[in-house]
Amino acid sequence: MTESTTPDIIFTKVDEAPQIASVSLLPIVRSFAAAAGVSIGTKDISLAGRIIAIFPENLTAEQRQEDDLAALGQLVKTAEANVIKLPNISASVPQLVAAVKELQAQGYDIPDYPENPASDAEKQVRAKFDTIKGSAVNPVLREGNSDRRAARAVKKYAMANPHSMGAWSASSKTSVASMSIGDFRSNERSVTLSAAQAGPARIELVCANGNVQVLKDGLDFPEGTIVDATFMSAKALRQFLDGQIEATKKDGVLFSLHLKATMMKVSDPIIFGHAVKAYLQPVFDRFGDVLQAAAINPNSGIGAMIEDIQSLPEKDQIEAAIADVLADRPPLYMVNSDKGISNLHVPSDVIIDASMPALIRAGGKGWGPDGAEADANCVIPDSSYAAVYEEAVEDCKKNGALDPTRAGTVQNVGLMAQKAEEYGSHPTTFEIPEEGTVRMVFANGDVLHEQLVEKGDIWRSASTRKAPIEDWVKLAIDRQKAENCQAVFWLDEARAHDAELIAYVRPLLAAAGVSDKFVIMAPRAATRASFETIRDGRNTIAVTGNVLRDYLTDLFPILELGTSAKMLSIVKLMNGGGLFETGAGGSAPKHVQQLMEENHLRWDSLGEFCAIGESFNFLADVKENAKAKILGDAVDAAVQGVLDHNRSPMRRVGQPDNRDSHFYFALYWAQALASQKDDADVAAHFTPIAGALAENEATIIAELSALQGKAVDLGGYYNMDAQKSEAAMRGSQTFLDIIG
Repeated sequence: MTESTTPDIIFTKVDEAPQIASVSLLPIVRSFAAAAGVSIGTKDISLAGRIIAIFPENLTAEQRQEDDLAALGQLVKTAEANVIKLPNISASVPQLVAAVKELQAQGYDIPDYPENPASDAEKQVRAKFDTIKGSAVNPVLREGNSDRRAARAVKKYAMANPHSMGAWSASSKTSVASMSIGDFRSNERSVTLSAAQAGPARIELVCANGNVQVLKDGLDFPEGTIVDATFMSAKALRQFLDGQIEATKKDGVLFSLHLKATMMKVSDPIIFGHAVKAYLQPVFDRFGDVLQAAAINPNSGIGAMIEDIQSLPEKDQIEAAIADVLADRPPLYMVNSDKGISNLHVPSDVIIDASMPALIRAGGKGWGPDGAEADANCVIPDSSYAAVYEEAVEDCKKNGALDPTRAGTVQNVGLMAQKAEEYGSHPTTFEIPEEGTVRMVFANGDVLHEQLVEKGDIWRSASTRKAPIEDWVKLAIDRQKAENCQAVFWLDEARAHDAELIAYVRPLLAAAGVSDKFVIMAPRAATRASFETIRDGRNTIAVTGNVLRDYLTDLFPILELGTSAKMLSIVKLMNGGGLFETGAGGSAPKHVQQLMEENHLRWDSLGEFCAIGESFNFLADVKENAKAKILGDAVDAAVQGVLDHNRSPMRRVGQPDNRDSHFYFALYWAQALASQKDDADVAAHFTPIAGALAENEATIIAELSALQGKAVDLGGYYNMDAQKSEAAMRGSQTFLDIIG
């Protein structure tokens, strides 16, 4: 439900492990916040919540939910915004379908997701679903640019308690392969709009027969917007994939495909489908007509394909043909070799910004179908950012694994506000229906970005507005001044889009008198320089666009800290508010599986702890709430206590888990508040709480430990039952009684 007044801090309801963990954490935060007169509200941006919100006409009054994402989208445009955003599902089609099935089983009259809509009604339903598919949340909420870095306490702990790193060998066969022609990088064109060109625009396809199809109308660009257009040739993609399958087999390594089919929700599932079809081509050669008639879509992966053929008369023959291909083709990089789940099973299972750092951390090794580690051919079709991973692999081959005990850190200032760059391109990405010329027509009639395309090519346009660019450069200047370390704009003058950005960056740096504080490097050179810097124990700031922001804030934290979930992620909203993100959720599905099977949750909420502290500090500044500042400062002490005393969750049942770490966070937070000297009332309030938590530590831990070791029913995966979730995550009545 929507609150009558806006709470001081909004805590988002999301999905999977972060959401389960918040069931335990939120009562603590609410209890402590009340001592400073701070109210904590929630908004539901989970996948299930978003689905429910778009179909109110199908539901009962009790089932309906407000569109909390839309409400938050308005809030983040105001100075009042103070939002703690946990990682949510960026839904792929298989996840969307699974969530719908679960809601239907729970009694929600949600229509099926139409894979191939035919009627007008199905097209309307599909249009609704498309608004929540993929990266639907982040572009709405990110009305500011990104400041991501490791908290000092987290970095200090990682250096003193290094995580495991796989050994690299100079003879490693692991490599990165990407397209050299026909991809998004090579076909990119870019222009900065003049005043005359600004305003309404459209994208249209002029077919070979002269007919004109309007692909997208109603676009509107202000003056100074950088507008890009590019496409990936389906023919070039297929030639590349066929070549890589053969090269992988020849080299005797694993075939691994690395995409982002969640965030790039139109283009990357199509690329994924091409890879599935290329790998299983003998199956499609024999049974293509049967598979097409059954509407089996390779974009959904091998897993969905195997499930869908179960009802076909040719089931046994098709399964045998798939088995023959798997035996003949190069072995696949596995998501779960024990369960036979491969890289090509589900498009959302292998996300490049999590999968590539994990492979690099593991010494260039991935798991094969035989359950053994092996070198891999890391196939990243588009070359736009593949060089970053290629350079990282080559650096590790040459210099060995990064040493977490002495490595410096790579901070990031990322351009992402107002759907900047490729991650804002979903509504303007198309699989071309027939041969022709795609062109963009701007307000004054100028026709730009005319490109010849063939049927099946993937064409996209992305845009980046002037105001976010200027804000991004200012944020970079502020961060460099605060850190007084090397700062690098990761921009390639030879790339069309980057050249337009550089035309903004250089004058802005010069006007601020800080040109000597920054360098501009192409991503490959910047990767090499960054590894050299942190191997020497020094720090650097990577100032990047949107996609590299996402990639680098997983790559370097996973190597430096062992995880990207413990990063400070601060979004200074352009209109004065604050958005505090809590880290990555890529491993969340495995955590949920373990919880359901063993009632052990190994999700680490340290990212949430850090965001809570930053949120209280921000609130203290904007609302002049001195007590909130005391709470925020005490969070830092609590985080340090959790780290110093090794109170983070452990991996196995019977060991401390997420709920234990929340208790210790509360204990150390209360102790810090009780011992501070700045506010006697706050100290008096928390002194008995700290004492009771310490005195009852053994009882509370025993009550929490008693939960573990048996299966737990959460009432759902995407739409968990509130009472069942609370029973699982709030298992110590002693603890609850103390915090109130």
